[in-house]
Amino acid sequence: MRWMVPFAVALATGVLSSWGVGGGTLLLVCMTLFLGVDQREAQAVNLLFFLPTAAIGLFFHRKNGFLDKEVWRQAALPGVLASLAGAFIATAVDVSLLRRPFGVFLLYSGASMLWSARKRK
Repeated sequence: MRWMVPFAVALATGVLSSWGVGGGTLLLVCMTLFLGVDQREAQAVNLLFFLPTAAIGLFFHRKNGFLDKEVWRQAALPGVLASLAGAFIATAVDVSLLRRPFGVFLLYSGASMLWSARKRK
């Protein structure tokens, strides 16, 4: 029965990711706040969670003709290199230094979403 909450969190964030809501960010928050997972471990799980989600999204975007191949070619290598650099930095930095910038990022993201929703109305 201990697996039910983590399974529900993963399922919910997977569904939200497929809708473009940013399920990876939600996964990080749920794991660190509700499941008591260390932030570095949560980041590692988040990266592993992202890979199949991104691969499936890429497959279906290509299948449906929504993939701009030129943009993909230009973005793929820098994206991979930036991800590797970010993962390395995250493992080299003290966890307490990561919490504040991540919190600021979450606040900024939420405010941006609210602001853009207000503009559309």
